[in-house]
Amino acid sequence: MEDLKVLGEFYFSQLLNKPIRDAEGRRIGRLLDLAIRWDGVSPHVTGIRYTKGIHDLIPIKLVSSWDQNDMRLNITFDPRLTCPLQEDETFIGKWLLDKQIIDLEGSRLVRVNDISLSWVSHEQQNYMVLLAVDIGVRGLFRRLGVEFLLSRIENKFVGSQYIKPLENRTSALQLTREKEQLRQLHPADIADLIEDMDYKQRADFLNVLDSQQAIDALAEMELDTQVEVITQMDEERASDILEEMPPDEAADILSELSSEKSEELLSLMESDDAEDVRELMQYEENTAGSLMTTEYIGLPIWITAEQAINELRRLAPEAETIYYLYVVDEQETLEGVLSLRELIIASPETTLKDLMHTKIVKISPYDDHQKVADLIHKYGLLAVPVVNSEDQILGIITVDDVLELLMPDRPRVEIYSTLIARRRQAKGGHGE
Repeated sequence: MEDLKVLGEFYFSQLLNKPIRDAEGRRIGRLLDLAIRWDGVSPHVTGIRYTKGIHDLIPIKLVSSWDQNDMRLNITFDPRLTCPLQEDETFIGKWLLDKQIIDLEGSRLVRVNDISLSWVSHEQQNYMVLLAVDIGVRGLFRRLGVEFLLSRIENKFVGSQYIKPLENRTSALQLTREKEQLRQLHPADIADLIEDMDYKQRADFLNVLDSQQAIDALAEMELDTQVEVITQMDEERASDILEEMPPDEAADILSELSSEKSEELLSLMESDDAEDVRELMQYEENTAGSLMTTEYIGLPIWITAEQAINELRRLAPEAETIYYLYVVDEQETLEGVLSLRELIIASPETTLKDLMHTKIVKISPYDDHQKVADLIHKYGLLAVPVVNSEDQILGIITVDDVLELLMPDRPRVEIYSTLIARRRQAKGGHGE
């Protein structure tokens, strides 16, 4: 930018409480805070708060200079030159200092100990822009006036483009940018952030997330945190999210709530979704039924491979896994199983009856968890079907649910490494 002159870089703590003098040297007050506006490029200071009120701000364009002693205006001060705080502005000290924010680059919660600002001049006007927040201990010592004790320790900054305050007091433009950045975070990172927040912070943050982000993040949390998060939401949004979750996960959460609360949420859900969840909630905790999901791919025995692939395209988005395809008759009786690979390489006109394996590893919904784990381990399966006494398929249990049950203290990345290893070991038939 032509004629851009950097007048200096400094910290908010170095400005706070400094005297403000007009062009005649008269003291008109102290700097109590700085009003800021986010314009989509960089957050810039718009005014100076020098009284306890919010309606009398000194426009930043009236500042001519600043040093370690005071801030100087370029005019003889007149209260009629002040302006009120606008709707798209906020005070950075009140909003950021000593507050937790999300470091969008590091995917973590951090505490703001100071704020780095730059003072620039362009076309004979002065501007202050927010460069970064200081999250290091050196920033805290600076505010205490003893930064020299940590002079050998590097500052720790988060650039303004990577910060997401937990309190939403910025413009709609800035909030849109922050939401887009949040979409780039892995659900596991969002889950970690939520678990580190206190009760109020969680509620505010959840309002920023769209439903799919909330669902994906919930899937990465421990059950007790899932229950807390759902409890914090209003009933309408909680029921919408439970509707979109895999029914086994929704059932786990609702089973931890009071019967009155769970029934209230179920009554707000679509009837089909609620019925699936109610069915799963009837099984006792240690049974196979409590682990299964009703989201599986069931295909008619008489259709061809080509027809099955077309049907798979329609059903796959709602399924827990598509590695195994279960072949059923008109009564949902399990007749056979085949792998996705077998379907893809089959001749288009071949029927599923000719492709499927009729020797099926299956389990009762009343078998215990250990039996499920033993079967999955013995046959190297990624999922096992759950059937009733008439061999009608009720649902499936996927290996990730079993691994999380058996390894509750293992990091999720280790669990998925085990899953990948199992997929590589699985050979042929429905073990592929």
